[in-house]
Amino acid sequence: MGSRHRTGAWLWPYLEAFSGRTRATVAALAVGTVLAVRPRTVTNVLRTLGLADEPGFATFHRVLNRNAWSGLVLARTLARALVAAFVPDGPIIVGIDHTLERRRGPCIGPAGRYRDAARSSKEQTVTTRGLRWLSAMLLVEVPFAGRIWGLPMLTALVPSRAWCEANGRRYRPTTAWARALVLRLHRWFSDRLLVAVMDGEFAALELLDALSPYVIAVTRLRLDARLFDPPSERPGSIRTLLTGARQPALRARPTDRATLWRRAVLSNRTRWRSGRWIEYASGTAVWYHPGKPVVAIRWVLVRYPDGRREPEAFLCTDPTVPPRTVLDWFNHRWAMEVTYEESRAHLGVETQRQWSDPAVFRTAPLLFGLTRWSPCMSIRTPGGSPCRRGAPSGIPSRRPPSPMPSPVCAGTCGSISWSRRPKTTT
Repeated sequence: MGSRHRTGAWLWPYLEAFSGRTRATVAALAVGTVLAVRPRTVTNVLRTLGLADEPGFATFHRVLNRNAWSGLVLARTLARALVAAFVPDGPIIVGIDHTLERRRGPCIGPAGRYRDAARSSKEQTVTTRGLRWLSAMLLVEVPFAGRIWGLPMLTALVPSRAWCEANGRRYRPTTAWARALVLRLHRWFSDRLLVAVMDGEFAALELLDALSPYVIAVTRLRLDARLFDPPSERPGSIRTLLTGARQPALRARPTDRATLWRRAVLSNRTRWRSGRWIEYASGTAVWYHPGKPVVAIRWVLVRYPDGRREPEAFLCTDPTVPPRTVLDWFNHRWAMEVTYEESRAHLGVETQRQWSDPAVFRTAPLLFGLTRWSPCMSIRTPGGSPCRRGAPSGIPSRRPPSPMPSPVCAGTCGSISWSRRPKTTT
């Protein structure tokens, strides 16, 4: 009880995932990581806690590269706490996206060369060596912030193909990891409606077909997608039809006079500026490509009257969802980009150093999870009124309060059991 009182009730549920000998060390790392100023290395954490001369400093390093603890237990504890605090009822909107942690050096074995979205453009593609992290974030409007936050719940490393072949592991692409993360969350919240919001990279028929029986998936849709009417019944026919008549291509609909357009004001991505007018058209179809599964969808085509952007298309695997709801759900995902950027700018992601693969798998997910300061604990003050926090140091005050470090997101990777791969803190 004394140890529980000293570490605080906010951290104790996560410490229960560790052995008794490891809990004190994990508690020190968790508190030190929150208090430290970049870079977030173990050495800097110990210096922040006044333990720079601690003779047993290697004990703190072993938490990341040697000690055995379950990342799934930590992730499940965090996910349930966030959902209970922010989404007690209604659909749970989860964003799935990946980011590139730029890393160099021969000791970063799982790294590979990937397209660097921040440095690439339509005219030029830039590749960078680094680690690709896939995150599942709870997308919810935090009362005391006044805007959507992306709260990391589960993070997995997508190792490079070369590293998997060298270590005897089966390589799995990003879509396979996305399927594993979403289905894991579905098992944790099997009694709730789960909405997975993803970018166009995840608009794969195999992935959508695997997720549609369990969750509602919302992604971008290619303008040249092959859309068909639902198959019609043919009396006396022994042949099973997969599709009906071919529908007009989405690319041709903006200039088709038969397309029925509706006008609406779409919420701005940043939420502290007013939105702009858009026009949208919607319909239901089945998406089919030879050799691929057939998926029933609702498509939503958006065009911008002021011409600021090219027409865009979105899909939802539940054809009964209204088109405005589909657009609102997809609009939530832009909070994930803010989370990734602030993790780099204020939490020192890409500054940590590891010399073993187990530490590589664990450290960055911990920092991604620290992008919010215990929001599930501080959503309300003891008196019950919404908690108000000022913007942290280094973040412009001209916009609503930006997130401070929060509960840790458990990182996972490896075999399908996903054991011995996560992080700590909250």
